[in-house]
Amino acid sequence: MGSGGGGGDRQAQPLLGKLSESSSGEHLVKRTGTVWTAMAHIITAVIGSGVLSLAWSVAQLGWVGGPAAMVFFAGVTAVQSSLIADCYISHDPERGVVRNRSYVDAVRLYLGEKSHLFCGFFLNFSLFGTGVVYTLTSATSMRAIQRSNCYHRDGHDAPCSVGGDGYYMLLFGLAQVVLSQIPGFHEMAGLSFFAAVMSFFYAFVGVGLGAAKVIANGVIMGGIGGIPMVSTPQKVWRVSQALGDILFAYPFSLVLLEIEDTLRSPPPENETMKTATRASIVITAFFYLCCGCLGYAAFGDGTPGNLLTGFGFYEPYWLIDLANLCIVLHLLGGYQVYTQPVFGFADRHFGGAAAEVPVLGARRVNVFRLCFRTAYVAATTALAVWFPYFNQVIGLLGAFTFWPLAIYFPVEMYLARNKVTPWTKQWLAIHGFSSVCLLISAFASVGSAVGVFGSETS
Repeated sequence: MGSGGGGGDRQAQPLLGKLSESSSGEHLVKRTGTVWTAMAHIITAVIGSGVLSLAWSVAQLGWVGGPAAMVFFAGVTAVQSSLIADCYISHDPERGVVRNRSYVDAVRLYLGEKSHLFCGFFLNFSLFGTGVVYTLTSATSMRAIQRSNCYHRDGHDAPCSVGGDGYYMLLFGLAQVVLSQIPGFHEMAGLSFFAAVMSFFYAFVGVGLGAAKVIANGVIMGGIGGIPMVSTPQKVWRVSQALGDILFAYPFSLVLLEIEDTLRSPPPENETMKTATRASIVITAFFYLCCGCLGYAAFGDGTPGNLLTGFGFYEPYWLIDLANLCIVLHLLGGYQVYTQPVFGFADRHFGGAAAEVPVLGARRVNVFRLCFRTAYVAATTALAVWFPYFNQVIGLLGAFTFWPLAIYFPVEMYLARNKVTPWTKQWLAIHGFSSVCLLISAFASVGSAVGVFGSETS
């Protein structure tokens, strides 16, 4: 299963070169990625500003359920990412050894055209929605910097209301127009390293402020069952929403094969990818546990939705400002991680014959790439400005798309690739794993729906 990555790949280099040129109009890409570059891409994709909201999730689940849920979903992510990593190199009867350079390419090869269309629709919708949410989140952090300075200047009880987020969203969108001209994953390792460092910094700040608050309080707050609610149904919905927040904080399956396509061989790409995935998940789970548990220990039933933008902390204000700035800088790279698959798809299918024009002397610009990517960024920015609560809807739809994209397709591709016999122990175990994830995803979807409709009617 793992040995098919490197050796057969080297034998098929001429074939792969022809396939790449005939299908996308591009020369064979030189792959130089390593475990470290893959980890940078993964951490940039996974550790988002949502890490700072995990304390709220732990507060709903309590001291037993919160940490247990984070560890469990880390394990789920490790399993499903391993299944997808093995799907990168495939042995097609007609074309020989080929690379599945994207998630939808793998689905089409292993599961057929109908599954490919179904997967492509939800995949691109999810990627587009992530771009909108990242635009919204960046504006929230930029506004929090203004509010932090106001609280420091006028006192913690000052109203400190600030204007709308549209201006900040436009600034973020303009920056993304420039960054979107990066040709692809192969050229953005530096940006991912920078974004990963930024994510580590603000996660460390959240952990440090939480620990300082616990020490200042002199007591660990919170309880075994989490925040008590006035009724059982309300508690169930809160638990459901908390599971949804944790559930969608881990997976990066939508961009896993694009990341794997940057890796050099030997060693086999799937082995390198699995090593990078395991290390990244351990690092991610550690930060999630620290931020979530220390935040709950610091504030107990009063845990804010976000430790930095929700103003659980006010001082030192300069550190709060710096951490929020790092969130914005991280999201600049995170946005690209989730939009480059869309850009790559457009380049391979529509950009091969695009005209290039000289700019600034000998430098040439692909007109199709410039126009399409600028329009895409403009669309995500416009939707974020016009519909600032779209992230709640994305959370709901993301709950519905999690199981097919992160669990169902990886499981079915694995079964098809390895020709697993139905009703064997392995087949039953894999389908049992898929069924459990389906039930959890459905439960989280209900909670997300209640949260959306509840916010609309409140």
